[in-house]
Amino acid sequence: MAYFKSKTMKISFNLITLLAIVVSGQTTVGQEFEGQSLFNGKNLDGWVQHGDEKWYVEDGLLICESGPKAEYGYLSTEDDYDNFELTLEFKQEADGNSGVFFKSTFEGNKVTGWQVEVAPPGKHTGGIYESYGRGWLIKPSPEKEAALKMGEWNKMTISVMGPTVTTWLNGVQMVELTDEKIGQGKGAIALQIHDGGGIKVKWRNIKIKTVQ
Repeated sequence: MAYFKSKTMKISFNLITLLAIVVSGQTTVGQEFEGQSLFNGKNLDGWVQHGDEKWYVEDGLLICESGPKAEYGYLSTEDDYDNFELTLEFKQEADGNSGVFFKSTFEGNKVTGWQVEVAPPGKHTGGIYESYGRGWLIKPSPEKEAALKMGEWNKMTISVMGPTVTTWLNGVQMVELTDEKIGQGKGAIALQIHDGGGIKVKWRNIKIKTVQ
């Protein structure tokens, strides 16, 4: 009987240990899912500026602002990304017309690729636009436009898996698009400042999780 109790206690102890390992593993996986930070909160290391508009770091935030020329401006990653989930937060000040490009290439101040729109209310934030190509590919339905919080922090998630792109804004799925041309694309991720002047947007918590 004593042997049976000892064996039972040993099995129980092993089960508890195994459970602890599993829980620990789940925590690690959860941490990995948060992804790699693309912005260090200190400087623009890892990024490339295109154009003469203003890109700078202040109080741990990445800020884009119209310059004297009031032209288009971009800040792209040094690396290219194919399949990924990207999360970031943005806060629009003034006009707030901007965007997040993916699979993009640059010739000077001209970008070729696709943009997830960041814009003032009613201007299709979360929609997908093809730069110097087919134009708007998909816009959010009108009732989803209310997901944008102008002048407040917004969280955007962008999933690019082969030819399929899905976007979310503050937890609301904005669009999903499957497009062969996007699936064949290669290039960088980039933040945009629109032309016209008077634009200022703040960015933070820019993280990516790549998928092989």
